[in-house]
Amino acid sequence: MNAPRTARERARAELTAEILAAARRQLAEEGSAMLSLRSIARELGMASSAVYRYFASRDELLTALIVQSYTEIGEAAENADLPGAAPQERWLAVWRAVREWALANRHEYALIFGTPVPGYIAPHITIEVAGRMPLTLARIVADTRKDGNLTPATGPVCPPEAINPDMTLLLEGERFSADEVARLVFCWNRLVGIIGYELHGHLANVTADDSLFFDHTARTEGAYIGLPFR
Repeated sequence: MNAPRTARERARAELTAEILAAARRQLAEEGSAMLSLRSIARELGMASSAVYRYFASRDELLTALIVQSYTEIGEAAENADLPGAAPQERWLAVWRAVREWALANRHEYALIFGTPVPGYIAPHITIEVAGRMPLTLARIVADTRKDGNLTPATGPVCPPEAINPDMTLLLEGERFSADEVARLVFCWNRLVGIIGYELHGHLANVTADDSLFFDHTARTEGAYIGLPFR
């Protein structure tokens, strides 16, 4: 992204960042359903009409928060990947980075992977950024297959008709079978789910060490997709 070139553009970018920061604070204090442009304006000492020049509605602000959160968790996954390292190391590094981001941004994680906000429908703009994290996992599998290190997957094969045909081409120039897509989706869901369980306290009195249990889940899912875990 190019840096703003004029003083007005820089000022707008700075105020937009302030509004989003205030929205994240409100998200943590009151939840996404209570997000209010008017209360954000009061916190920042602005007129409501001024805030509406940056975000025309609550839904527009929610979309910006969702895009920001998906971008951050996607960047965490991508930055943790270690091209050239063993696939097991890459897989674990990405899983751990996603968990670390979630633990540091609990409310933002709940916004993108928790209960839907009543009355809000996410626009198409959120789809691309939402795919960055799971596509990082898919890239590890694709690279492992190219290197000849992907082991045969075991267990029931997913019926092709259960998967959207468009999903079989996840990465540019890299085609996955319907069963491989189903396994990737399953692994991604397990990652999202195990973090959600931890954040909401559902593992209390169940696990003695959340990190160890998380790593075990990551290894199990990696083996399920065909990575050479033992």
